[in-house]
Amino acid sequence: MVKRFKKKYNIVHPLDLHGVKHANVVKLVEDYLFQNQEECPLKIITGNSDKMKNIVINVVQSNGFNYLEGDYYNRGYITVLN
Repeated sequence: MVKRFKKKYNIVHPLDLHGVKHANVVKLVEDYLFQNQEECPLKIITGNSDKMKNIVINVVQSNGFNYLEGDYYNRGYITVLN
């Protein structure tokens, strides 16, 4: 029997920003994006804070990534696409 899929996929855990101060978010998100940019899509959990979401979206856009904001049932995360 021949194995067709030899590539191992790395599981990238989402970045959870619950409990993180707004002042520390920019550095954490930038580090997370650049360490895992080859593994897109990435998930950043922001919670329901509009201020936190805006900070994350600004960092994602300023670094040239595209994103989606949550889904119909859960708006508390951002998916980074590329």
